[in-house]
Amino acid sequence: MKCINYIRASYIRKVSDSIVIIPTYNEIGNIEKMVRTVFSLSKEFDILIVDDGSPDGTAAMVKELQQEFGSRLHLSEREGKQGLGTAYIHGFNISLGKGYEFIFEMDCDFSHDPKDLLRLYDACANQGADMSVGSRYIKGGKISNWPIGRILMSYFASVYVRLILWFNVKDTTAGFVCYRRNVLETIDLVGIRFVGYAFQIEMKYTVHRNGFKIKEVPITFIDRVIGESKMSSRIFKEALFGVLIMKGKRV
Repeated sequence: MKCINYIRASYIRKVSDSIVIIPTYNEIGNIEKMVRTVFSLSKEFDILIVDDGSPDGTAAMVKELQQEFGSRLHLSEREGKQGLGTAYIHGFNISLGKGYEFIFEMDCDFSHDPKDLLRLYDACANQGADMSVGSRYIKGGKISNWPIGRILMSYFASVYVRLILWFNVKDTTAGFVCYRRNVLETIDLVGIRFVGYAFQIEMKYTVHRNGFKIKEVPITFIDRVIGESKMSSRIFKEALFGVLIMKGKRV
């Protein structure tokens, strides 16, 4: 009963229609700046940090910031690294329970410019999109500070996904996304199986398969400056072979 009352109280205090889910693991060098930057935008966004037991004190810093920002800043702590996909699914369920209409995914390392939240929001709130994607690979999209080999690998991975799954999203692995709540309420979140970059592909493909409108918004993606990349060969292989599994599920 105490938990139910807390959720109701949080819902009553909520002013914004939008929440940004930011998974973290060892982001002490970025977290305070990211929170302050999002809260400084011209539109009000709330934030949910999903922290997977960061040993560097990321969650402790969020708790300090909660004293300043109150109910606009939410924190969910999990034990150990459980994967990007599970962090977002966890965040989706919390955000839906709190009544948000627009639910965002964003990295903590400033590879995604927080100012672009406004453009992703506009695409869903005013331009008819059910899901908007911050895209590196449409006209106007760019990548900064990546070596050419990584750019080519990422670009041709998206081409590979489109050829196999046959749906027209140019940046299939993008992790800067806005969903309308009815999208997340409609699709089977329990059935989403992948946890790394394949998670991002699976979510877009599932949204597409359910007949929702996806709009790509050009962004400049900037490689992280502070902290370590979470990319690994295991995550890349999951995306490579996961696409074939998704193809098999479709048939």
